[in-house]
Amino acid sequence: MDNYLEVLKNEFEAEEGSFLINLRGMDWNKNAFIRLVTAMETCCENIAGQEKLERWLAEGFWYVPQFAFDWASHPEFPKRHSAEYYKATYCLLHELASYFFTGAHPRIDSRNLVKDFLENTEPQNYNLFGLE
Repeated sequence: MDNYLEVLKNEFEAEEGSFLINLRGMDWNKNAFIRLVTAMETCCENIAGQEKLERWLAEGFWYVPQFAFDWASHPEFPKRHSAEYYKATYCLLHELASYFFTGAHPRIDSRNLVKDFLENTEPQNYNLFGLE
């Protein structure tokens, strides 16, 4: 994804069509989520090894995982997907945040996180963060 910074700016500022603005509207938009996490992973790959991070990026990577969990776990939020799906998304967001802040890929085999999420080719432990 060549335009990952543009996508992240749009997403982190909750612009029209972004995952966050959809979430605030009580809609977990799968396409917007995939666009967001793809941009996040591309960003992590491109900044690996950098000593300094831009504040707006750090704020977005810090904010999104907790906001998504808090908003979507609210009792009034419509659950259109399985509990396992939501657990997987929270785990993916936390893995991406970890990757961003540490610069180290969160998985030993360094496989593509979003691709693995989409393919769901093997069982994952999505309860890494104590999510019920």
